Amino acid sequence: MTQVYAGLDVSDKLTHVCVADGEGSIAWRGVCATDPEALAKTLARHGAELARVVLETGALSAFLYHGLVERGVPAVCICARHAKGVLRARSSKSDVHDAEGLAHLARTGWFKAVHIKDGATHLDRARLKVREQLIKSHHAMLGQLRGLLKLFGLRMGKATTPGKRAERLDALFARKPELRPVLAPLIAGLGALEHEIGASSRSLKMRADADPVCARLMSVPGIGPITALTFKSSIEDPARFARSRDAGAYAGLVPRRFQSGERDTHGRISKAGDPMLRSALYEAANNLLCRVKRPSPLQAWGKALAQTKGAKRARVAVARKLAILLHQLWRSGDSFRWA
Repeated sequence: MTQVYAGLDVSDKLTHVCVADGEGSIAWRGVCATDPEALAKTLARHGAELARVVLETGALSAFLYHGLVERGVPAVCICARHAKGVLRARSSKSDVHDAEGLAHLARTGWFKAVHIKDGATHLDRARLKVREQLIKSHHAMLGQLRGLLKLFGLRMGKATTPGKRAERLDALFARKPELRPVLAPLIAGLGALEHEIGASSRSLKMRADADPVCARLMSVPGIGPITALTFKSSIEDPARFARSRDAGAYAGLVPRRFQSGERDTHGRISKAGDPMLRSALYEAANNLLCRVKRPSPLQAWGKALAQTKGAKRARVAVARKLAILLHQLWRSGDSFRWA
């Protein structure tokens, strides 16, 4: 029995399918709807001969991967960034050529498989993403309010809380009363966003407090419920990494390396991992270095590094150490113990 391998080039409505045999000859090409049921029926015509089906990471990859696996299709999701380097070797790009290239990757095994998270984890990440977007919108609207006030020579100053901001705005509108009705929708929008951010934060805290893994992670100084839940939902399974230091690399917190011949250079951090996880670890490192009062060896190490390398590099290094520490605690089942 000759085994065959399939590549799926996924788009929003249609998916291009290419099936190749072990020698690289194209056995079948076609297009079907981007739906697990339709794809499974299309691939079923090859039956037991189908050895592997490859698709790239993307917006629909989790939905399609789980749907195909549930229907008995041997699906593998690969890193789109790595696949791009192979697919760009063609002189012309098209969906048909991309599907063929993915089929050849499936055939040769020259790819990096990606861990696909389950539905419960994606729900947690959706909650975190919603809060993140609310905060970004709040920052944008607050910056817009400050900018509009400056057009008229008015400065809000350091109004860090809603109450102080309201007091400051009342004082500014006393000088320019005609601005109050103009900026009222923006101010009301800020208030609504702050209410939703607070509700989202409380919901995430309750979710983290109820999770035993997050409870252990929050025993680490500088780690709060948002960071703990972000770390758990990003890693999902600690057994994915044989070494805890790989968790720092997964977050993109290790330097890039370029080695060729006698040249061996180390650049800035790769930023190749989950940006939400990297941001949460960086914020936790800043909390540990600037806000935690009880001293710890990691805090002392970070402060000493800040004296020689600068505050930003120290926060990155401490964030990487925190990723390693959190993974070790998760895998061992222990809580953080102060020295």
